[in-house]
Amino acid sequence: MGALEMGLKEEELQPLVTAWRNANQNITKFWWNIDKASITAVKERTTVKVGKIEFTYCGGILFITLPSGRKLSYMKPRLQINKFDREGLTYEGIGESKKWTRIETYGPKLVENIVQAASRDLLAEAMLRLHEAGYEIVMHIHDEVVIEAHINRNSLEEVCEIMSIAPEWAEGLFLKADGYECSYYKKD
Repeated sequence: MGALEMGLKEEELQPLVTAWRNANQNITKFWWNIDKASITAVKERTTVKVGKIEFTYCGGILFITLPSGRKLSYMKPRLQINKFDREGLTYEGIGESKKWTRIETYGPKLVENIVQAASRDLLAEAMLRLHEAGYEIVMHIHDEVVIEAHINRNSLEEVCEIMSIAPEWAEGLFLKADGYECSYYKKD
């Protein structure tokens, strides 16, 4: 995560991690609910729901159905005893060596995948709305879009309003877009 490269000492890390987890108990609870759901879906070859997220084992694949309806796929999931001496989830995928291998995962990492995928879905829908409103998107990077717009004809405020609309599947999610105008692309 880069903490050691930032000058922190190894012995300083665990107290920081513990303090963060204590201050963010709803997040850590969500991690382990996701972990349990994924393991249960594979073990019982069934479907398990956590809020608007659904875990389904089918045909040798663990599917995570996102609130948008899009699915993440984890090939040939298997339960194995992990390095913490507890039952954990593994699946087949491309490893660090760029070869097909068995990969360990767990709740926090699955949540990272879910959050990134849901964020992509939000951005994709916002991009469609921008296009429908007549904006010319020239590129997008992670969570931002770059629009080529006409001076005095297009509105940054309108772009932010369009991007802040929550899709039906994310009703109640607070979204707020921010933006800036410039004559050439640069990071804010």
